[in-house]
Amino acid sequence: MTRQRVVGAVARFGDPFHLACMIMTLFKKCLTVALLGLLALPSSAQFLGPGDFEYPQIEEDQRIAYGADSLQWGVLRIPEGEGPHPVVVMMHGGCWVGLHRPRHVEPLMDAVTDRGWATWSLSHRQANDNGGGWTGTFDDVGAGVDYVRELAGNFDLDTSRVVAMGHSAGGHLALWAAGRDGYRPGDALYATDPLQLAGAVSLGGIADLRAHVAQEVNPCGEAVLQLMDDTPDDLPERYAEASPAERLPLGTPQLFLHGRQDYVIPWQQISAYAEVATSAGDEVRVHFFEEASHFEVIAPNSEAWSQEIGPALMDWLMALPAVESRD
Repeated sequence: MTRQRVVGAVARFGDPFHLACMIMTLFKKCLTVALLGLLALPSSAQFLGPGDFEYPQIEEDQRIAYGADSLQWGVLRIPEGEGPHPVVVMMHGGCWVGLHRPRHVEPLMDAVTDRGWATWSLSHRQANDNGGGWTGTFDDVGAGVDYVRELAGNFDLDTSRVVAMGHSAGGHLALWAAGRDGYRPGDALYATDPLQLAGAVSLGGIADLRAHVAQEVNPCGEAVLQLMDDTPDDLPERYAEASPAERLPLGTPQLFLHGRQDYVIPWQQISAYAEVATSAGDEVRVHFFEEASHFEVIAPNSEAWSQEIGPALMDWLMALPAVESRD
């Protein structure tokens, strides 16, 4: 820029300080555009996103209804070998509003089944589905989990080794399911004789609804308000029933597999939850993965899953003791 243009710019925009600020602002904008362009390019270092889960449908073993609604079904996969088989009950993510459905976790269910566990991947009504939200979404998850009892007789399943597992918003529902024993008659989410779970696994999950609402940057937006009908300040009793962080101890062993680069649920929320849950008496194990964000935890073909996440999951599952069945 020539001296004449500099003088002209100073005359137009004020003193040199403000001109420098303007130039820096333009530089930052250009840098941001450049970085976004780079992020759009394929890269081995780039973290997975929701668009990386478009794949040919994986063949289902059994699609079975656990209720009368068209969304109340699950996909059951049975491992090779003799039973009785332990079971993972899977809740998909999608911010409770159907951004994802069971298809999103098909590869993960296939991988877990190949490693010796039966998988029961649930479809359930989301907050924006007819009848979903409060309390329909919770009712569906509870009914789907309890339906393992019905499946056990026909498919040789071990009801003493049933684990709830969920991704993202589904992680919240898996943790919630792990604490269903703690409700009393009169509670909105009370159910008689819920299936006792041997454990719960959160894959990039949401453990604290209040903390999730308070996130400064929240890719799910106000989806949790759709699930709950309003804010924690307006409906504290509901959040006290639905948020795992407010129901401690859950009385069930818990495993958290969380990417350190997770942009949906900051890892600090999980660390804070685990500290409180452990102090309350729960058995909690947490693994943070430096080279993982929000979706690597459900991607068995990713390097992070095959080398770290998958082994951590299966080691924990295989070491999990059975619970005493009440059936």
